[in-house]
Amino acid sequence: MMRVRYFAAAAEAAGTDAEERSEGTLAELRAALVAQHPTLADILPRCAVMVDGVRSDADRSLEGVELVDVLPPFAGG
Repeated sequence: MMRVRYFAAAAEAAGTDAEERSEGTLAELRAALVAQHPTLADILPRCAVMVDGVRSDADRSLEGVELVDVLPPFAGG
């Protein structure tokens, strides 16, 4: 099991700050997150996804992964 943490607008869309997941690949995780949290459909494609601290844009195995962070685009100054 891996822990998925959501930040800012992603947490608002998911309705939670974190949850435990067990999908085998990043593509499967993205699809499952949108299926479970439909409001993520608009924001997830724009989010940075960090897998155990490393940004991951392409599909990849999540075997042995402990932490996935979903970070929406941030504005700041």
